[in-house]
Amino acid sequence: MSDLLIIMLLILISALFAMSEIAIAASRKIKLRVMVDEGSKKAQAVLTLQEQPGAFFAMIQIALNAIAILGGIVGEQALSPYIEQILVMVYQGPLLSQISFLISFFCITSLFILFADLLPKRLAMIMPEVVAVNVVSIMRWVTFALTPFVMFFNGTTNFILRAFKVPAEREDIVTTEDIVAMMDAGAEYGSLQQQEYEIIGNVFDLEARFLSSVMTPRDQIVFFDVKAAADDVATKIIEHPHNHFLVCDGSLDKLIGSVESKDILRKVLKGQNADIDEELINKDIFYLPETLSLSEALNTFKTAAEPFAVVVNEYALMVGIVTVKDLMKGFMGDLISHQGEELIIKRDANSWLVDGLTPVVELAKVLELEDFPDQSHFETVAGFLIYTMKRLPKRAEFIHYGGYKFEVVDVEGVKVEQLLVSRLSSSEGA
Repeated sequence: MSDLLIIMLLILISALFAMSEIAIAASRKIKLRVMVDEGSKKAQAVLTLQEQPGAFFAMIQIALNAIAILGGIVGEQALSPYIEQILVMVYQGPLLSQISFLISFFCITSLFILFADLLPKRLAMIMPEVVAVNVVSIMRWVTFALTPFVMFFNGTTNFILRAFKVPAEREDIVTTEDIVAMMDAGAEYGSLQQQEYEIIGNVFDLEARFLSSVMTPRDQIVFFDVKAAADDVATKIIEHPHNHFLVCDGSLDKLIGSVESKDILRKVLKGQNADIDEELINKDIFYLPETLSLSEALNTFKTAAEPFAVVVNEYALMVGIVTVKDLMKGFMGDLISHQGEELIIKRDANSWLVDGLTPVVELAKVLELEDFPDQSHFETVAGFLIYTMKRLPKRAEFIHYGGYKFEVVDVEGVKVEQLLVSRLSSSEGA
């Protein structure tokens, strides 16, 4: 009976080491860091083992191999007599001892595979962080106890790895692809809502998108002429209820400053005319180059604390204006956009009415396209058509790309106002 107890003890010890090996290797750094932030010292110990796993894995292999050898020696002696006594009842031939040994070997091996290997490793894979923080202290003590053997085998392993120019330690760098994969898994299993998934995805696009994709273009800017009559100023405020207006001397190329609509409203409430006085004009204009990414623009706004900026090109010509709200819409999307501001309207299952100023990254998500070709040359869908056709498109002209038909619906002057994007049938695609 003592041999059977030794076998059971060896199985339990082997299960502990096997479970520890899988749990510490499979524990996710993100979850461990959260546990560390919550004050778990054992989680920090697991992170340390993951960063320098050599000694730990050397100890694990020493222990597992020693247990396996000892289990083989003790196991045959423990079970063979009992199995032989049972076999005598049905067989008493010359091969009795050999058959007893084979059955004993099969039983011991099966017990080790099932209870010392498969079950503990499955448990460790199911909840790796929980298991890891509970076994890490024991593993550190065993590693310390086996220090001479650990140093020898770990040192030999490191020497061989360096000889073949293989890194001796693992470098864990969380890449954008890793985060996107976690997002996809979270959305698939329902832990991320659709809006949360879209917002996080948009955040990764901030560095790839530029101001021209969210700004109000030059031809849509509403401004005041410094010499405008009070009635004209009042009419513009009523028709375009913005907080700030640019003040120019005849055209946008002669920018003077800006004025707040509430200052003009204050004059009207006092019974004065809604004209633009010199003292109302703020001549300190905040400028941004159009080459800034949305991420860089957000950081600049944070530093400057301005409500809007005038966007200029490399020739110092105004190309548009951008507000903090415009930048927020770059990644908040429909959460802060009104119904009338929709750039992509779904007509049916296979067609969409698209504004020409729609960023191509937004349309790519709706159409489930990987990317547009040469995307660094344009920001909007209208730009994509112009770049692809190498000229200004006309009404009813179209191109095919990615299984879709991009047809120009409305053109105003040289500006592509709207497009109809339709999914091609298999015959049209061919």
